[in-house]
Amino acid sequence: MMPVWFDLMGLSPDSPEDESGIKKAAENIKAIIEHEARNGIPPNRIILGGFSQGGALSLYTALTCQHQLAGVVALSCWLPLHRSFPSASSGNKNLPILQCHKKLKSIVNPQMITFKTFPGLPHSSCPQEMAAVKEFIEKLLPRITQGPIDWKTFLNNDVK
Repeated sequence: MMPVWFDLMGLSPDSPEDESGIKKAAENIKAIIEHEARNGIPPNRIILGGFSQGGALSLYTALTCQHQLAGVVALSCWLPLHRSFPSASSGNKNLPILQCHKKLKSIVNPQMITFKTFPGLPHSSCPQEMAAVKEFIEKLLPRITQGPIDWKTFLNNDVK
């Protein structure tokens, strides 16, 4: 048995979908985003990403999230509940997306999508794909330069 984010009922675009499972999983990810925001990580410094179901959930969550996130890395995946878009979208039309392997219906600004294909790539990843992910993240989240971290203060505040 393999753990999954939500039930898959088929692999074609016309297959029925586990709407309640997809929405529940997305709410769990949104709760993590809220937790991080409460702990000082601005949502515009958060990138969601995943492979297969994780990538699908990342796309759906980011596109329905109330926050403008930094971006999405979506590898070998699809957009779940695609029939509900664009009306289900929270309005994040300028969400940067790196999608590798499969085309995405354009429900966001097409200039914000970086679509890369890797010939001969099975349902897995490769070093070239990981290099594209690294480049995408570094572009969206440049290093924040600030003074040295006072680890004692940081750890004491984090434990509370």
